[in-house]
Amino acid sequence: MHAAIAALSRAVADATPSPTPAVDPELVTPGPWGFVAIAFLALAVVLLVWDMMRRIRRARIRSEVDEMLDAEEAAASGETRDEEPPKS
Repeated sequence: MHAAIAALSRAVADATPSPTPAVDPELVTPGPWGFVAIAFLALAVVLLVWDMMRRIRRARIRSEVDEMLDAEEAAASGETRDEEPPKS
């Protein structure tokens, strides 16, 4: 039984050809221009993320300042109402 399995495995191993490369590996590498393109894309992404974070930070600070100004206006209008004499 073992001899039959060994003979079958040898026959299958001998029958399968080893693959030969059809394309020159040097032709399918990205090369220096591929590196330049990827580096440019990476730099563009970093700059876009940096700009987006700056804009988000600016918008958040503006909204906080607007809220503070609204609170000051509400407090100022509340103080003027207290200063008015009561109507009778």
